[in-house]
Amino acid sequence: MSSLEINSCSYSQAMKLQLYPPLAEDNFPGLLGESMNAVEDKPKDIITFTAEKLSVDEVSQLVISPVCGAVSLFVGTTRNNFEGKKVVSLEYEAYVPMAEAEVRKICGAVRQQWPVKHIAVCHRLGLVPVTEASVVIAVSSAHRAASLEAVKYVIDTLKAKVPIWKKELYEEETSSWKRNKECFWTKID
Repeated sequence: MSSLEINSCSYSQAMKLQLYPPLAEDNFPGLLGESMNAVEDKPKDIITFTAEKLSVDEVSQLVISPVCGAVSLFVGTTRNNFEGKKVVSLEYEAYVPMAEAEVRKICGAVRQQWPVKHIAVCHRLGLVPVTEASVVIAVSSAHRAASLEAVKYVIDTLKAKVPIWKKELYEEETSSWKRNKECFWTKID
């Protein structure tokens, strides 16, 4: 099997790493070759609404594919201020069956516009403290342009069409439900 020797002044000894896939002269048929296509999964849409803390790494791993050279992410986090008020957390509510259906439509629209492999949309419900993720969106594709454009479309469309409500909780023990300016039903006034 091929290996790569790495010598560095920060290491007291040489470190030996295995190369995968093996070089052609190693001649290890079946290690990755034929099984690569057999194991390749079909495109997936992963949609999650949860009260649990979101892990960017876990969501990213959901969309990894050996046929993709790009994984693009959007991570929306709770910031500590809004219009001069100190925010301590956000609280999200959703009508989950309708929210899931709307996100599924968004995923379908993405697949009509861009050649993407996997899409993951994970949104937090309940209290989300400052710096924690409220939403993590991950999209994989063969090349970066498709996944980058798709991620932007997903977050913009999610904010405009998905029934998720956000309340800001402030340090002075007040709160305010936020009107989403992008949401289509707020423009009907």
